[in-house]
Amino acid sequence: MPRFFSLMIHRILLPLLVLASASHAGNWPEWRGPSAQGHATASGLPETWSETSNVAWKTELPGRGHSTPVMWGDQIWLTTALEKAATPEEAKRRLESNTGDQPLTVLGSVSLHALCVDRTSGKVLHDIELLNVKDPQWAHQLNSYASPSPVLADGRLYAHFGSFGTVALDTKTLKVLWKNEELHVMHENGPGSTAVLHGDRLIAHFDGSDQQFIAGFDTLNGKVAWKTPRSGDMDPRPQQRKAYGTPLVVTINSQPQVVSSAANNVYGYDPTTGQELWKIHYGELGFSMSTVPVADDQQIYFSTAFGKSAVIALKYAGLKTPEVTWRNNKNAPKMCSPVLHNGLLFYVDDGGIVSCVDTKTGEAFYRERIGGKFSASPMIADGKLYFCSREGVVTIINAAKEFKILAQNTLDGPIMASPIADGSALFIRTDKALYKIGK
Repeated sequence: MPRFFSLMIHRILLPLLVLASASHAGNWPEWRGPSAQGHATASGLPETWSETSNVAWKTELPGRGHSTPVMWGDQIWLTTALEKAATPEEAKRRLESNTGDQPLTVLGSVSLHALCVDRTSGKVLHDIELLNVKDPQWAHQLNSYASPSPVLADGRLYAHFGSFGTVALDTKTLKVLWKNEELHVMHENGPGSTAVLHGDRLIAHFDGSDQQFIAGFDTLNGKVAWKTPRSGDMDPRPQQRKAYGTPLVVTINSQPQVVSSAANNVYGYDPTTGQELWKIHYGELGFSMSTVPVADDQQIYFSTAFGKSAVIALKYAGLKTPEVTWRNNKNAPKMCSPVLHNGLLFYVDDGGIVSCVDTKTGEAFYRERIGGKFSASPMIADGKLYFCSREGVVTIINAAKEFKILAQNTLDGPIMASPIADGSALFIRTDKALYKIGK
């Protein structure tokens, strides 16, 4: 078949395949689930468990990674990093070029892998090296070299590792279909942005301290289809230009648009061409966010993270360019993405304070402390919110205006990845293991 016709068929069918597969209750194709907003189509999930009760299986994982698992059929995929320490001389040399004051991990090399786990048994089916990076950039001790979550679609795993490279893997033949290692920025704290799929474009942020842009890879061959520099005004200090956010595709005025939050600005792009459609300067000192926006049929909601932290609502319905409708400056999350439910916006800040606010006004119905420190984004299922802490505690609350803790359960080890679920079970990744909670 001529490449032109093959490409056209691929571009027509792929969005339909992604939509059909993502709607299946048993699949979790990307970081924040079938809706890309943290919603699980599940009911009757367990509310109580421990290391010794209500655990169907626990699988020890090699390496270190914070990526959220993704599921397709009987397979669970996740990424991990096998680290080789730098010599003392190498570590000293490279840390001397660090302009920040954060606790860092410096390595001599890192081997980036994709792991496949059987959903029923928990057995590790495949362990595939995707990339091997010599003298990698340092990473923050709260981060890992495998923090961006992979994407599953149409029999492929797309694994993005920021400046270290992006890989497409055939999940049946286990062959690497393509690699792209040509886009580089200085992350400062390691990679954090998860790529998102729209049609035949895999879209990723590259917001470093040295340069900032967003790019779209052609899913057929891995080539850079477009690369668009950030055009908004930013802080003159390089450390305040970096960000680790993830984009969200929203239909605005009947057109799919990439909503992309970055340092000091939030942007809208055409997902096919990368053309900038709009931008809003939301204020100074908004940088290093690790979140993804959420959206309903009227507004988009996102966090500005470090600096002057705030949660901001942008109205887009009926407007050519979105406009700020409200901002809430209290207890804004820097690392954990929000969840929408029945006109309510829920989020937890890094110090364990959960907020429930009205999506129309931004006014809070409550702010309550659940304890712990948080990096993972919450999940909602069957009217219940699941918050996973770095202390290994999962707090379940009701998704309503009235605050109520339903349960708190503890596993061994920090939880940095977000929880995921199928129709009847919960899957949680700690720093050392993957758990199936339930039958």
